[in-house]
Amino acid sequence: MQRETKTINLTPFAAAAALMVLSLNANAQQDTTDAPTTVVVQGIRASVQESINQRRNADSYVEVITAEDVGKLADKNVADSLQRLSGVSVAAAGGSEGSFGENDRVALRGTPSSLTLTTLNGHSVSSGDWFSDNIIAGGRSVSFTLFPSELIGRVTVYKGSQASLIDGGAMGLIDIETRKPLDLLRKQTITAQASVGAMHSEYAKKTDPQLSGMVAWRNDAATVGVLFQAFHQKRHLSRVAQENSIWWDKVEAGSPIANAIPGSVGAIVNYLGGTAWFEQERTRTGGLVDLQIRPNKDLNLDLTVFHSKMDAPNVNHNFMQTMGRFLGNAWAAPSFPASNITGTVSNGVITSVSATVPANCTVCAEMSGSIQEIFARPVAESQSQFVNLDGKYRINELWTVSGKVGTTKGKGNTESGALSNPIPFGAISYTLNGPDKAINYVTAGSAQHAIGGGYGGVPGTFGSHVTSKDEETYAQLDLERSLDHSFFRTVKFGVRGARHERSLSVIDNGPLPGLTDPKNLPLYGLTTFPEHLKDVAGIGSNYWTFSQASVNDWVRKYTGFLVRRRQAEFDIKEPTASAYVQADFGNGAGLSGNVGVRYARTKEDVLKYEMGPSGTFEPRKYENTYKDVLPSLNIRYEISRDMVLRSGLSRTLARPELGAMAGIDLRDQQRTGTTGNPILAPITSDNFDVGVDWYFAPRSLLAANVFYADIDGYVSYGASSGIYYNQQAQANTEYQTSSPINSTAKVKGVELNYIQTLPLGFGYNVNYTYTDAEETGRKPGSACGAVQYADCTMIGASKNAANVGAYFENDQFSARVNYSWRSGFLNGFSRNTAQFQDSVGTLSATFSYRISENLSLSLDGKDLNNPTHRSIVKNPGAQDLPGSIYRNGRQWFLTLNGKL
Repeated sequence: MQRETKTINLTPFAAAAALMVLSLNANAQQDTTDAPTTVVVQGIRASVQESINQRRNADSYVEVITAEDVGKLADKNVADSLQRLSGVSVAAAGGSEGSFGENDRVALRGTPSSLTLTTLNGHSVSSGDWFSDNIIAGGRSVSFTLFPSELIGRVTVYKGSQASLIDGGAMGLIDIETRKPLDLLRKQTITAQASVGAMHSEYAKKTDPQLSGMVAWRNDAATVGVLFQAFHQKRHLSRVAQENSIWWDKVEAGSPIANAIPGSVGAIVNYLGGTAWFEQERTRTGGLVDLQIRPNKDLNLDLTVFHSKMDAPNVNHNFMQTMGRFLGNAWAAPSFPASNITGTVSNGVITSVSATVPANCTVCAEMSGSIQEIFARPVAESQSQFVNLDGKYRINELWTVSGKVGTTKGKGNTESGALSNPIPFGAISYTLNGPDKAINYVTAGSAQHAIGGGYGGVPGTFGSHVTSKDEETYAQLDLERSLDHSFFRTVKFGVRGARHERSLSVIDNGPLPGLTDPKNLPLYGLTTFPEHLKDVAGIGSNYWTFSQASVNDWVRKYTGFLVRRRQAEFDIKEPTASAYVQADFGNGAGLSGNVGVRYARTKEDVLKYEMGPSGTFEPRKYENTYKDVLPSLNIRYEISRDMVLRSGLSRTLARPELGAMAGIDLRDQQRTGTTGNPILAPITSDNFDVGVDWYFAPRSLLAANVFYADIDGYVSYGASSGIYYNQQAQANTEYQTSSPINSTAKVKGVELNYIQTLPLGFGYNVNYTYTDAEETGRKPGSACGAVQYADCTMIGASKNAANVGAYFENDQFSARVNYSWRSGFLNGFSRNTAQFQDSVGTLSATFSYRISENLSLSLDGKDLNNPTHRSIVKNPGAQDLPGSIYRNGRQWFLTLNGKL
């Protein structure tokens, strides 16, 4: 195959950024105007000190990441930075769809990401997803792929709550703070930064541009400042996989396998699974504008506008063996001779099975031993944007008033269509090698294109146009009064109102004239799976497939978005209101903290479509109102000059994923799926923290913290059934589904943190988190409520997580390496069957060389160990099953950085 070469053409922005980097060789203008003093973070050790100082002085339990922390590691979005903190878990996908080589979701203390609230400059932020499953089911947790690391001024992780923090994070809050022009410019009136780089993907074998820039200006009086940031970052992804968890099911009595293998009735067999190759081109583009006005020392106004968009067109090539689909049931091919099937059954699972082609096989003409489904998403995009106005005014020596008003919007949009190519029946077999290893598939017809057999023996299609719109408008007012009291220092009052709205529209695609004619297949696009499939399965690199471009052409020509899927659409309105009072205290002898209470009112208006008496899907509205009182107490005590004891008690609140209240995600062939529950209640958590920090040396820390959370309303999943429209069968069909339900859970654990700065520019950090989390509700129909083989594992909880890092820096050179690891965790449920993500670790490193005062060159490596993301399907009462195995390859970034 001829190798493709590609020339990188610089856009006008890229050319300007490159010119700026190469010309930044002069010092900025100096200014003696008095301005608020802030610490300038320069260098790894100064960054470590700044983060430790923020933690040390906080009344509640917080962790802080500064801009320099981000710049000295291979962090390409905010989640990359957060994963190094104790008690923080990240996932490289929004759900169970496997890793896409970039951290996407963040959660605290082994709980689902929806229980962690993410804010930007203290206000809520909406985001979107490009993957349809997450578009349908999401709406609360934030996709960090939309927030590049260049945005960060500082990130504060609140693991303990206080009344003045906005509600919505039952397990904590992550606040991303952007740079402010007047705070950034102390002695200069103008500053600028720019980066021009390239990213190389090992598996995709492509190199793409990485561009970002920032310019900040203020007037001589330091009363007006403006900051502009922009970014354009592109990368290609080539993910190889074996996806085995698409369809496991039981062997039916009277099926060919049952007739051939003694004792196989009721055993689990693989109905559909095989090799997968995912290709994607991601382009993240956007920017931020900040206008700050400070006419005097008492008044500060700040207007921030932000927009980020991810374009992520992609295609997933699935070459799947259909062993169980045709031979494991009694309805597909009951006359297939048992003499042509051999196999073994062990502990309730068909561990090996082989089928050959019988002589004079009439039924074989209606069978397929395999099928290739190439699922194209020529349009796949997500967006996040906001406009926010902050104000703060010091009325007099006693009173200060502050507030925010703004709106934030998120959007997810995907247009998809599949080219389904059934393959005539040939000899097929598979052998299991354990739940954590790849399956050995042998499939006749995998090396050369053919069409025929089952599924009508002709091309088919499925897909949809899915769009979500998420918007929140909010306003907040806070008052603070200083107190002349020996113990209480200040008292704060505040109110906040918001209106959150989310809607989902779904239009199914269908065939246009010519789709079922095999002559119209894009044979000009025939190609093969990539060689690096051997890294996950050992086979598959010679399988035939169609190229992404040819599938897109075929989908555009022979499919169309024809029918609204009313059963999946919804419109949710969520007005909320809250008020709080909080008192900060301290006795001047080492004791300080805060105590307060917050009141929150939540109203849920859910409009969804359900099967009506007429046999069609009709709108139905659900309305519920919830009121919660959320007290909090945080105490900080300096045991000695270098030792701090900290403790916290709080009740916190989170609201369920909006998609979980109304979204529907169905698998038509399997007649399974997940459906929403419009009466899900908010989640509350009673939390307790106690910990001690020992600051035993400069820029060094030894800390231990114990935490406990008793969660009421935790969202689990229970078994259900219902009638829904089946796109494949073109008829209303009964489905066996999983639906979210409110349950209870408990989380307890310990966090250990060790940071040590060494002589000669060296240093290192180690942290470890142990989490014991379990569902306690045992709701009927849930996995935890099962009479036999109950599984009360909590979604998203890794029992063990650890980070190890080391660095070196001097005036010319710096290097930093980090390894992050987490043990396996429950990823979710499918038909009440638990699917677990296996343990995974990632290695990253960065090397930076200072060319001059204003120029530096850095080389970053991500996923240097080429981590394997592996899932395991729990099989109650029998042996576990192999799920999916994914690898994305290593990533390298070479960047020229300039500053003024």
